[in-house]
Amino acid sequence: MTFTIQEIMDFLPHRYPFLLIDRIVEFERAKRVVAIKNVTMNEPFFQGHFPGHPLMPGVLIVEAMAQAGAVLMLSEMEDRHSKLAVFTGIDGAKFRRSVTPGDQLRIEVEVVSFRSRAGKMAGKAYVDGKLACEATLTCMIVPRAPESKAEVGSSEAAPASAAAPTSESV
Repeated sequence: MTFTIQEIMDFLPHRYPFLLIDRIVEFERAKRVVAIKNVTMNEPFFQGHFPGHPLMPGVLIVEAMAQAGAVLMLSEMEDRHSKLAVFTGIDGAKFRRSVTPGDQLRIEVEVVSFRSRAGKMAGKAYVDGKLACEATLTCMIVPRAPESKAEVGSSEAAPASAAAPTSESV
């Protein structure tokens, strides 16, 4: 099973510039997902990381793994449109090689454990078949905050107070 960018956006609330996976090329429910991230010089973070020597920040590689894992977790939720998979932990992150413009990240995430509201996954990211990053990721499923009127039908961002989860929703 594969997912297009439109199908990924049906699972995740992330949008440009923070949606960090472009396609899902393999998907085994509740077990494993393989996603692709095409890294281009047009990424906004390359302006400052680092001028003259662009490197994809490691934290964004880990975030891309978490987003792939979130699709895997949310696929098990009947009411996934009212839920968020929130990244709650990183263990054992190791960065093995640089990721630069023109690279294609192959992100492989496997479930280590999964319960109804939390999951632990092992993530690995490869470039040209070589390991670039690995980490164990922990995510929790929480209710989504209701959409504000500013978000519906508008490209402008809602005020931070409208989009922030309340103590009742977390």
